[in-house]
Amino acid sequence: MGQLHCIRPEAVSLADYGRPGNYFERQFARWSRQWQESAGGPIPELDRLADWLSGNLPQDDGAVSLAHGDYRIGNVMFHPTEPRVVAILDWELSTLGHPLADVGFCAMAWHTTPEEYGGILGLDRAAGGLPSEAEFLARYSGANPSAASLLPFHRAFALFRFAVIFVGIADRARQGNASGANAEMIGPLARRFAIRGLEVIAGRHGG
Repeated sequence: MGQLHCIRPEAVSLADYGRPGNYFERQFARWSRQWQESAGGPIPELDRLADWLSGNLPQDDGAVSLAHGDYRIGNVMFHPTEPRVVAILDWELSTLGHPLADVGFCAMAWHTTPEEYGGILGLDRAAGGLPSEAEFLARYSGANPSAASLLPFHRAFALFRFAVIFVGIADRARQGNASGANAEMIGPLARRFAIRGLEVIAGRHGG
């Protein structure tokens, strides 16, 4: 991911791959609108998280990179015998965006449990050979030294965005046109991810 974010879009003929600048402002407006237009029931925690994010949008710092949009373990292919990624899959949400959006999305694993879409919160990381969030971020910074620090906003925004995605899945399940067989089971995760977002901004569990 760090190597991906070091690629200059204009150097690979992707300068027009998206709208540069004000990425979080535009993304927050998009996902907030989707939440407001949902036909599902109320989720007070998601409203509270949206209110906090609205009041804590960071100023645009001019950072622009190729943003994958869904960077996580499930969307990378590993070398069969070496500990390295050989391919990044599922680019349908990619655009020109802020690199910390990808980092925050990937960091969700340290703030959600295995039952919450495969997070690692609460696991014995040492026994499983899993890094801490700080170690993960240090590795990322080593690959992309110019990157700014990940803030609670970036983590909370990632959790908010995924919560709204779960809302959309639940809405489609009620309409009978959800694509996944487990769509109805995924719906309750919207509230769980909103709660995790509130925990992040309250300084609860770390990685």
